[in-house]
Amino acid sequence: MNDFSSEISFKTARSGGKGGQNVNKVETMVEALWHVAGSRFFTDEEKELIQAKLEKKINKEGQLAVRSSEARSQIENKAIAQNKMEALVAKSLIVPKKRKPTRISKAAKEKRLESKKKDSLKKEMRKLPKEI
Repeated sequence: MNDFSSEISFKTARSGGKGGQNVNKVETMVEALWHVAGSRFFTDEEKELIQAKLEKKINKEGQLAVRSSEARSQIENKAIAQNKMEALVAKSLIVPKKRKPTRISKAAKEKRLESKKKDSLKKEMRKLPKEI
């Protein structure tokens, strides 16, 4: 995993929630912004993958935005936002394995058909006999 933390910029704002008078005076909410296309730490293929998987979190300027207002201090929120961003990017770079189609074994097919026959016979035995 590349350490792109030097490319992350931060914006602060007043956050709601817990804090009493502190909420109205101090800008504790932190928004971490990272310009995906302008990164020097990732290849073009990795940037495309990140943009494709995180398109809903990337704004019109091409910046990945992550907010945090969980903690009461700006420093803690900065760390939380940075960790969230790093986790998002790491997760978006994971390429899922291709599924290999498999065939059902002959024994499994026969077992399934045998159980269907048993169930059918069991239900048939529940019916009243037909009178001739």
